[in-house]
Amino acid sequence: MARLTITLSDDRHKALKETAARRGCTIGELIDESLEYAGIKSRDDARALLARARNRSRMPVHEAEVLAIEETRSQRNR
Repeated sequence: MARLTITLSDDRHKALKETAARRGCTIGELIDESLEYAGIKSRDDARALLARARNRSRMPVHEAEVLAIEETRSQRNR
């Protein structure tokens, strides 16, 4: 497991400690939960999610690729 050092304001650190204590978890677990909620995933998790979406959509791969490219372009043009 990787370790990380971050700098927080005293108020933010206190709030983080209090929240973790209220929930009965560690600060690390609270941060991990927050990152998961924010959609931050490992590459393997993202690939597995994509594979599940492909299987459920029953859309041919070529159609899915075209749709993905169109959506990406539309977001970039905003």
